[in-house]
Amino acid sequence: MAGLVNFEDEEELKTYLENVGIEYSFQCHKEKDPEGCLRLADYLAGIKKDFERAAEVLKENCENNLHSESCYKLGTYYIHGKGGLPADLKSACRCFLKSCEKGGKKSLNACHFAAELLQSGEGSDDGKPNVPLARDYYSKACDAGFVSSCFSISTIYLKGAPGIQKDMNQALNYSTKACDMGHVWACANASRMYKLGDGVEKNDTKAEALKNKAKELHKEQNTASVSLTFGE
Repeated sequence: MAGLVNFEDEEELKTYLENVGIEYSFQCHKEKDPEGCLRLADYLAGIKKDFERAAEVLKENCENNLHSESCYKLGTYYIHGKGGLPADLKSACRCFLKSCEKGGKKSLNACHFAAELLQSGEGSDDGKPNVPLARDYYSKACDAGFVSSCFSISTIYLKGAPGIQKDMNQALNYSTKACDMGHVWACANASRMYKLGDGVEKNDTKAEALKNKAKELHKEQNTASVSLTFGE
């Protein structure tokens, strides 16, 4: 048991970690447990620093088992060209889409990153931006509470994009939603829309309240950042 290991004893720790690796390998390759395969990949990357073998395990677990978190992590490997894999944004996008559709701990991140790659065109098979599809994946993540996706949709409607007409009502709707979740720039954008009456009825009271909220959020974030720096 981990509690009986003397972690200050180098040899004992080494033996313990080797046994952990054997256990995870057994779970993955013999028991065919997708969660065991994820644990094995994390062990190979985090303990052994063997990113190539970790990538192989993630690839097999994603493609054969459609394991959501493995697909997400494999996508990040493709983003950075890690573990012997080429830097390939289209492959990364496909991995993120699998993770997004399957659901799981990292699926909302996956939906958002897939949407970003589709919006830019870097994740599309034809290399062209697919903003309507990106909007749909942003929406899926936003509906589940992923604030960055809500803000991204708001900016799409704020400016308009190929396949998406400018829609200030929708821009305000998603800006407000993101603001309620604590997104500074979403609050600032919503404030500006009310201040100028840009596509919505002008309302100085709401504009001022949203501006103050943006200022307060900005102050809180700066304070948290400073506290983290000094607390490290």
